Amino acid sequence: MARVRCCTDLDKTVLTQNFDKRSWITVSPDEDWNFYWASVTTVRSIFNPANDHPRLTDNQVINHFPNHYELTRKDLMVKNIKRYRRELEKDGNLLAEKDDAGTHKYLDFIPVTYMMPADYNLFADDFRRDPNHTWIMKPAARAQGKGIFLINKMSQIKKWSRDGKSIPATAPTRETYVISKYIDNPLLIGGKKFDLRLYVLVTSFKPLKCYLFRLGFGRFCTVKYISSTNDIDNMFVHLTNVSYQKQSEDYNSIHGGKWSIDNLRLYLEGTRGKKLTDRLFDEMCWIIVHSLRAASAVITSDRHCFECYGYDIIIDDNLKPWLIEVNASPSLTSTTANDRIMKFKLINDILNIVVPNGDIPDIRNKFTNTTPEVLGNFDVLYDEDQACCELNDKDYREQKARGGIVPLVSKTGIALGKTKQASAWR
Repeated sequence: MARVRCCTDLDKTVLTQNFDKRSWITVSPDEDWNFYWASVTTVRSIFNPANDHPRLTDNQVINHFPNHYELTRKDLMVKNIKRYRRELEKDGNLLAEKDDAGTHKYLDFIPVTYMMPADYNLFADDFRRDPNHTWIMKPAARAQGKGIFLINKMSQIKKWSRDGKSIPATAPTRETYVISKYIDNPLLIGGKKFDLRLYVLVTSFKPLKCYLFRLGFGRFCTVKYISSTNDIDNMFVHLTNVSYQKQSEDYNSIHGGKWSIDNLRLYLEGTRGKKLTDRLFDEMCWIIVHSLRAASAVITSDRHCFECYGYDIIIDDNLKPWLIEVNASPSLTSTTANDRIMKFKLINDILNIVVPNGDIPDIRNKFTNTTPEVLGNFDVLYDEDQACCELNDKDYREQKARGGIVPLVSKTGIALGKTKQASAWR
């Protein structure tokens, strides 16, 4: 039997060990390959018509969609979610319903956000209405906490004003940033702020099919959280990125400032109760599916592609989850022994799904084998194709009209969503 020919741009042990486990043949990108774990730069080059790259064959799969940045660039993610809301509202869809304050009842899962410098005047108006709130600025296209800072005075970002007289007309184009209302009431554990890193595998956007990895984790700051405006420059208090927290003298290299999702869930069930905890996890599933649906209208769902996204979600002290960003290339670097084991399992389970049985891939029968044994630590989060099959035409049309999606389906076939929100979308 022919063996899979694989290649990668990344020097990551979790990749090479999984390739070796399957006895795949490692080749260079210039040779004939069946499986390519590539950098986003490489994928951009492969799918760029101007580069005259040979078309991919039916026996080749690659780990990014051509324009994944519609979901993973901070500004485009927000833009697409806002567009998604507007389109649902225009169609009279119940999902776009708002409360008396004008807040979305079911799709309020990203902080108020503006693009800078384009939305400077809109942001300025909002800031003047609530001058006591802290805002966080992030470069739209950077990662690992680079370039992030907090502000609580307009003077701190005066240079972003398009009307700023200090900026000459010949000045180079400024980097695009997003500025969002800072979640200043985060849920704290041990007095420290944290966020969640969840791994989501997408094998198709049209129809949408996605999987949620059960072994996500919480990422903790090394310094206890202080809401005082005097401490907004201390990023060890505010930024949860491991690459940043590793620089702290308080960083613990044994546990790496990470806590498993299972432990977090047990903690929340013990402190907040099972009902509220279940609702929180349902709502995080809700966020993932709707953010993917928001991007699905513009992402090219090439049959050769799959992608593993790193979702970053913050929980506030009301147990409300907020989507912060989505990463196209979540880190495969291991910071602890447990981290190494978890990421080995992540890659192993991804390969089992996208290259069934370790055979030469054939995109004409793309990723059809999703038995519990194959899924490993993944659960099917949403399968639009399967949803169509399980409903008759009349029911399907009615559900599409009410909310556009059917119940979340787990590996066991049990609907995951059981809350008021989940009921609304069914």
